[in-house]
Amino acid sequence: MPATRVIGHRGASGWAPEHTATAVRLAAELGADAVEPDLVATRDGVLVVRHDNELGGTTDIADRPGLAGRRRTQTIDGVEVEGWFVEDLTWAEVATLRARERLPGLRPLSARRDGLDGVLRFTDLLAIADATGLDVVAELKHATHHASIGLPLDALLADAVVGTHWSSSGRLTVESFEESVLHAVRERGVEARIVYLMEQDGTAADLVGDDRAPSYAQQRTGAGLTALGRRVDAISVDKASLFDRSTGQLAPSDLVERARAAGLGTLAWTLRPENRFLEPEHRLGTHDAAWGDWTTEWATVAALGLEAVFVDHPDLWRRLPTG
Repeated sequence: MPATRVIGHRGASGWAPEHTATAVRLAAELGADAVEPDLVATRDGVLVVRHDNELGGTTDIADRPGLAGRRRTQTIDGVEVEGWFVEDLTWAEVATLRARERLPGLRPLSARRDGLDGVLRFTDLLAIADATGLDVVAELKHATHHASIGLPLDALLADAVVGTHWSSSGRLTVESFEESVLHAVRERGVEARIVYLMEQDGTAADLVGDDRAPSYAQQRTGAGLTALGRRVDAISVDKASLFDRSTGQLAPSDLVERARAAGLGTLAWTLRPENRFLEPEHRLGTHDAAWGDWTTEWATVAALGLEAVFVDHPDLWRRLPTG
């Protein structure tokens, strides 16, 4: 069985603010095979690398007098969100921002780098990936929302990669929590592996409103996986889906095996060592930021034969016997 590939989740985001040039380069240095950027779009149609289209949590926009007044509230994928949104700014305005650690209470060492890096465009990240040898696993965020405001992410992605080696080298994967945008990407001539992201609960945003639409949980049933196996290359699931508590004790689930039987690869997100992100059985002490028994949890995941895992600390995965 091929070794599980390690994907730097937004770079080495356990050690440096996520989605920064520093985090991406560090991911390569620490042994990642690929990097995962989340992609959102500016008002003038530039794909930028940010966790979400709301910028207040990962940049210093609140401290910018000329931009602070752009704060507003809008509904995205059925959730009301207040903040500063990338689609309200041009790339020239976004380029003035500086990156900040998204989880400073959990990662104070990373927060010391606040302000040292700017915001990357997707094309900037591709250049870094070329220079470091990283593959790219690009996530299209809030695709339905972006399409509704005239910023179709599939078209913007195609503009960035079609005609370049990224659309023919086998080094590009495209993923989304919305399946429809993945097919739109392929229809635009992007040659990439397509991966359907699945939340633990709920229904995909592009299916909301259809009473017959399956939930993510229903799509993980045998019939659901068989149907997905005819449409996508792989699924990417919340780490919690890899565990089974039906017997009262924590044990590996059979999801990876069932997906493989349906012709699907399986990726999992996101492995982190802090107590806050570990299964309760693997937490040590009560402090969210303390590192728990991550080695036991990650070793269990490593034994499942996953296609790839998303990690914030690529070096920790490489320390596992199977990493």
